[in-house]
Amino acid sequence: MASNSGPAYAYTVVYVKDVAKSVAFYAEAFGYNVRRLDDNRKWGELESGATTIAFTPIHQHETDDLTGQVQTPHSRGDRQPVELCFDYVDIDAAYKRAVENGAVAVSQPEEKKWGQKVGYVRDLDGNIVRLGSHVHPK
Repeated sequence: MASNSGPAYAYTVVYVKDVAKSVAFYAEAFGYNVRRLDDNRKWGELESGATTIAFTPIHQHETDDLTGQVQTPHSRGDRQPVELCFDYVDIDAAYKRAVENGAVAVSQPEEKKWGQKVGYVRDLDGNIVRLGSHVHPK
């Protein structure tokens, strides 16, 4: 629902190879509750607070024909131009949980000079996920 002062940020849509697998992975690895998984397995959603994390297949005529095809990285060393960032109180526990549930470890959590503890993993499709603490302004 949009407010009088402007639109509300509603969804982040992640294009994936297998919607059902990605929804289950994100629920287990990052601790989200599944809001919805359509019977046709072409759309899934996770509860994530004020916004929704949604999943849909990489290639589908409904969007490819309108907005163009999703471009995926050419190699494991490449990454998507977007990363998902999740805030946690206990970054080390969140990182451990993610890796134990199938996330690929990229960088162990460490304190950053800007006052945030951050670790990075890759999801089932190679997307980068940042696990970090909330940054409090000084």
